[in-house]
Amino acid sequence: MTDAAPSRPTALKIRHTMFRVADLERSVEFYTQQLGMRLMRRRDNPMERCAYVGYGEESSSHALELIEPRTAEGQRVLGNCYGHIALAVPDLGAMCDRLKQAGVTFKQDLQSAPSGNLRLAFIADPDGFEIELTERA
Repeated sequence: MTDAAPSRPTALKIRHTMFRVADLERSVEFYTQQLGMRLMRRRDNPMERCAYVGYGEESSSHALELIEPRTAEGQRVLGNCYGHIALAVPDLGAMCDRLKQAGVTFKQDLQSAPSGNLRLAFIADPDGFEIELTERA
C-alpha cells in the first residue's frame, strides 16, 4: 500500500445543487432579491419547471437548480435529513438586519463560533431549506 495521494481529475467540477420547490417564482424571487443571486436560465417541460440561480456565470460557477414538479409523483417532501447550502457574506450583520426587515425566517440568529474567527446565521428559504450565512473574521 502506498501513502501517495490519489490523482484528482482537474477537469471535474460541481455544476449545481438541486432543490425541489413548491413555487418556482417565489423561490427565484427569494434567491435573487434576498440573497443577490442572478437568474442564469430557465427550463420548462411537461414534467417540471426549472430555474438555475447563482453568482457569476453558470459555465464557471456552482449553480442552484430549483425544480417545481408538475406531477404528483415528483412533489417535494422536505424529509428528515439535515442539510444546507452555505454562502460567504462580507458583512453578515448588515445582511441579517436586511433579511429580518424583509421577513425572512431565521433558524439560528447571528452568533460567533466558539473559535471566534467566524460569525454565522441560518435562514430558511420559502420551502424550508436551510442556508448558512458565514463571515470569516
